[in-house]
Amino acid sequence: MKKRQSIVSIVSKREFPGNYILWEIRPPEKLEFIVPGQFISVLVENNPKVFLRRPFSIHQVDYHSNTIWFLMKMVGEGTRSLGSLREGDHMDILYPLGNGFSLIENANVLLVGGGYGIAPLYHLAEELIQKNTQVTFLFGAKTNTDLILKEKFEKHGKLMITTEDGSEGFKGMVISHPVLSHPENRIDFIYTCGPEAMMFAVADIALKHNIDCELSLDHVMGCGIGVCLSCVAKTVRGHETSCIHGPVYNSKDLVW
Repeated sequence: MKKRQSIVSIVSKREFPGNYILWEIRPPEKLEFIVPGQFISVLVENNPKVFLRRPFSIHQVDYHSNTIWFLMKMVGEGTRSLGSLREGDHMDILYPLGNGFSLIENANVLLVGGGYGIAPLYHLAEELIQKNTQVTFLFGAKTNTDLILKEKFEKHGKLMITTEDGSEGFKGMVISHPVLSHPENRIDFIYTCGPEAMMFAVADIALKHNIDCELSLDHVMGCGIGVCLSCVAKTVRGHETSCIHGPVYNSKDLVW
């Protein structure tokens, strides 16, 4: 689907502990295929302190109802302003932006998410299942109150949980989970999204076991169209704006 600017209506707003909001929005134009891992860029209106748009991964797409879901965590001035919107209000968005994940067919894959980095992995899982690929999830959080939308993911595959405080699932960091001890035995491909340190650690494990890995960079993306240069990534090809060439990269293409 070609990127465009659109004024979308807010269909629903679902709030979670930890200042998370799951938005459901409906564009006026008919949706075409959106690659998992692509994102939207939302204009923050009626707040003179905020000038730049805010980027959010696309969490789910329903082509029949012509709706898109995205997950947001209120952490600053811009997201708090967006959080004041209600059902029936409108948003100004640019979408779909960037390049998404590869869709591997007839394989066993592991989707590793940290914090609200789980957001794009649901859309990815839905499309992978259509490719006859078996999906396993490994999610990590500081504590169990940061684990949201578990029931949705569990419908599409086995879900393994890690929490740093041991309040749910395996106690420790995501990269310490036993499933990553010998991934070459049962995993053909790894996808990951979350804190950068976590993603690079997962990518390093994948590299050591000769497994391809794709990750979605969480950079500041002020414009979403490669102009502001706030999201430059260092790659084997040189420096690139991740809003255009990413946010999804094969880990072998990044320099870290």
